[in-house]
Amino acid sequence: MISQMLADRARRCFAVQRLMDETVIGSTSLYELDLAESRAEIGATWFDRSCWGGPCNAESKLLLLAHAFDDLGLARIALRTDNLNVRSQQAMTRLGLAYEGTLRSHMVRQDGTRRDSLYYSVLVDEWPSVREKLVARVAAKVAV
Repeated sequence: MISQMLADRARRCFAVQRLMDETVIGSTSLYELDLAESRAEIGATWFDRSCWGGPCNAESKLLLLAHAFDDLGLARIALRTDNLNVRSQQAMTRLGLAYEGTLRSHMVRQDGTRRDSLYYSVLVDEWPSVREKLVARVAAKVAV
């Protein structure tokens, strides 16, 4: 899987590393990257279970969105989630991402069942507001 991801010219994979001990604790990707159309998706994100509920996911999204909008100059970023992943859906809504719709029976889950995919997006004009919410979320989680 990793080899396929790294070979995909429309994907940029990132390791997520904990600063205090340089341990790799997860990964995330920009994929379906289309510089001509100024868009990409964020996904294939995972974290070690020890990081769940902490600031790692919010920090990585902050860095990845900043890279996409500020460095690459993209106009649109989409994120999708499984219809069963209510926690992810709520997080995207709290950050101010726009719900765009559901692709029914979109993908096959690892267990072989079919999933619906809910799509969310953020546009470059919305990025300052989303950035503020992510910064606040990271600060709140670090303070705990």
